[in-house]
Amino acid sequence: MLSTLLAIALAAPAAAPAALPRAAVIDIDATKGLSGLPVPRFVNVKSDKAYLRSGPGDRYPVLWVYVRKGLPVEIVREYGIWRQVRDIGGSIGWMNKQLIGGTRTAVVIGSVRTMYGTPNLQAKAVWRIAPGAIVRVVLCSEAWCRVDRGGKSGYILRAQLWGVSPTETIG
Repeated sequence: MLSTLLAIALAAPAAAPAALPRAAVIDIDATKGLSGLPVPRFVNVKSDKAYLRSGPGDRYPVLWVYVRKGLPVEIVREYGIWRQVRDIGGSIGWMNKQLIGGTRTAVVIGSVRTMYGTPNLQAKAVWRIAPGAIVRVVLCSEAWCRVDRGGKSGYILRAQLWGVSPTETIG
């Protein structure tokens, strides 16, 4: 079910592509990518249709087509204009940087979650949100994140979201 919410498969796994030139090898332990931004980091799919490819280039086969604008993905490597990303389902592939944006979003995970008016479990519940919903992340500090969706906002536990790192501060 989750994979149908996130993407539509276009192709069966292809044979392994030819080895990339030596210049394509990137240190996976690097803390900054070629862009100068931290790696790993979360971004979002900014297009209504974004292709995830098996390698960093248009010649590589398409693995997935994402049709859900705002979906968070995690950049794990960079190569020129290409970003290797991981999605919520664990799929990894390459996406052109023009298809991703810096607006922070997250996906509600687990079961239906309660949003609170303040970052406290004893606070007033302001609304409930279904798993799989994409929210815009306004801020995160310690165990809580303030998010909004459709004009509603509230606090949710960070552990109930995919798209924010366990220790990062946002906002």
